[in-house]
Amino acid sequence: MNPQLLRLIGGQIFLHSTLAGNRMAAPLWALGAGYSPAAVGVLLALFGASQMLLAVPVGRYVDRHGMRVAILSSVAAACLGGLLAMIWPVFGVLCLTALLTGGATAATVIAIQRQVGRLSSGGADLRRSFSWLAIGPSISNVIGPLAVGFLIDHAGPSPGSQQGFQAAFALMAGVPLVTWWLLRHVLRASQVTPASSMQPQAPLRQTLQLLRHPGIARLMLVNWLISSSWDVHSLVVPFIGVARGLSASQIGMILGAFALATGLVRLLLPLLAERVSEWALITGSMLVNCALFVLYPMLPSALAMGLCSFLMGVALGVVQPMVMSMLHQITPVERQGEALGLRLMAVTATGVVVPLLFGSVSALIGFSGVCWLVAAVLGTGMRPAWRLREIEAPAVGHRGPAEPPRPPR
Repeated sequence: MNPQLLRLIGGQIFLHSTLAGNRMAAPLWALGAGYSPAAVGVLLALFGASQMLLAVPVGRYVDRHGMRVAILSSVAAACLGGLLAMIWPVFGVLCLTALLTGGATAATVIAIQRQVGRLSSGGADLRRSFSWLAIGPSISNVIGPLAVGFLIDHAGPSPGSQQGFQAAFALMAGVPLVTWWLLRHVLRASQVTPASSMQPQAPLRQTLQLLRHPGIARLMLVNWLISSSWDVHSLVVPFIGVARGLSASQIGMILGAFALATGLVRLLLPLLAERVSEWALITGSMLVNCALFVLYPMLPSALAMGLCSFLMGVALGVVQPMVMSMLHQITPVERQGEALGLRLMAVTATGVVVPLLFGSVSALIGFSGVCWLVAAVLGTGMRPAWRLREIEAPAVGHRGPAEPPRPPR
């Protein structure tokens, strides 16, 4: 593996671990302090709100100026969020921590994804690189919560004490520094698109024009459908489990099977990169998940639901690396950061909107109806997913080795 790619993966892991850890510690503190579930919901939403708002502007900035300032600003923001929560753990400060951590993660993810695309050459190499990169969040979602949970329980005089939470936030303030250490050499080689190739248009018009490039709107739609089904699965499983009389541990194991499957399939994806094209994996994923959502409400036992959840994790886990690979192939090189930001904004918005719609829709048609509705929606997405094969071959974006860095001023 390219040493620079390995550093980029490590940098993403540690910055994302800060997000995962704070996203666990902040609501636990709020619940322990007596705040209502509605207030906790607002706190959690703020982690995604800053990502949604900053994604496209950060993408444009990285296209014009490279990743150096974006990464350094992200590390500083994430460290500041953790320090503020450690010094002054009150609800308002934790809301600020959520905004800082979410925005820092968005900027880091976009900058790293853009740089990974520039280190790759050819479709197979892109698929392989983004498959390795996609393993990072799976590791982060284990490291962050485990470390935070241990400190909350053991760093103070008693489990859940104020000192335990402060120790957890202190750790989350220090973890982003590892990202800076890993990427300090990569930042010097961050490539920049020449300013003359950038169109000086209004941001909204520029983003809308990006969707007119062949295949980008279609790929974004498919990615949005897959992301929505992922969110619905995480919401519907606990409700169906309760209706079946399953215990909390059984429901947790069902969701754990999904997470395990996404991690395992991404470990295997690099081996498939040279044998299977992006559109085939994306279309197959939609077909499999359409069938699984039809079956889910009819499964009678925890074991059957766990198997279904595992298979769904396998199918959904392959999509993000393939979407990232195709996006880099069909997007003009000077706008790849903006396209990455647009994708992240859509995915983050889905995480906010779907839970709000879920309650209303499930009240009307029930949880089984929600699953079947998602299956129907995925079915309608089969045609645009299949048509991705028409846009796979043309490589509009960057296909060569990384460009040299800018000369020093």
